[in-house]
Amino acid sequence: MVEGKRVAVVLPAYNAARTLAQTVQEIPRDLVDDIILTDDASTDDTLAVAKALGITTVRHDQNRGYGGNQKTCYQAALAAGADVVVMLHPDYQYSPRLIPAMVAMIASGHYDVVLGSRILGTGALKGGMPLYKYIANRALTFFQNIMVKQKLSEYHTGYRAFSRNVLEELPLLRCSDDFVFDNEMLAQAILRDYRIGEISCPTRYFAEASSINFRRSVVYGLGVVATSLRLWAHRLSLRQDPLFAPGDEGRLPSASKAPVTP
Repeated sequence: MVEGKRVAVVLPAYNAARTLAQTVQEIPRDLVDDIILTDDASTDDTLAVAKALGITTVRHDQNRGYGGNQKTCYQAALAAGADVVVMLHPDYQYSPRLIPAMVAMIASGHYDVVLGSRILGTGALKGGMPLYKYIANRALTFFQNIMVKQKLSEYHTGYRAFSRNVLEELPLLRCSDDFVFDNEMLAQAILRDYRIGEISCPTRYFAEASSINFRRSVVYGLGVVATSLRLWAHRLSLRQDPLFAPGDEGRLPSASKAPVTP
């Protein structure tokens, strides 16, 4: 715990057997109360490795996509009573040793959302980020900052921390089950004026680290542009967008309403 708050780390996993042990070994167990992995119907030994590591594991019988996987992760964390939830990719691309700093930013009450930014500082390209991904990241971030009136260094990191209140209040079930889930979730948080902080995070690109191909990257980029335009239009009342509509519909089931469904 940190400042009396229960901490959970969630790992949305798909074919992460080769990097999972490295990732879990660097998670600070003296601070983290629960480590929860959701295996999105992997075809490798992810499930066996997770069980051998002794971490809580939920398995999907069918692949639900990156966003669908996160929805299960967050529901499981809420059911476990977490007050602060850190989402960490289990591909060892991000440093688990930053978890204490990210959790402290939430637990202090200063922030509701914290992003581990690969762009702050000079570590992205040094860590092996492909040049085309770096350029696309910077261009999309510039566009989004203008459209959604923010000043973030990047919107596309797979390393994030949230307060319990954020996960309970955002209508996450309205978000995509695909990779654009992260961006839609962040857009919902921006609309609701949650306080978003960033921390510089070194990154590692190597053969075993997960990465979407060029075609999927293009699809993701178009989805990011669409999300920003949707938020812009919704704010100006040009369109009542269901992703951002008020109301409780679309919230994750609370621990008292429904168990995690693997």
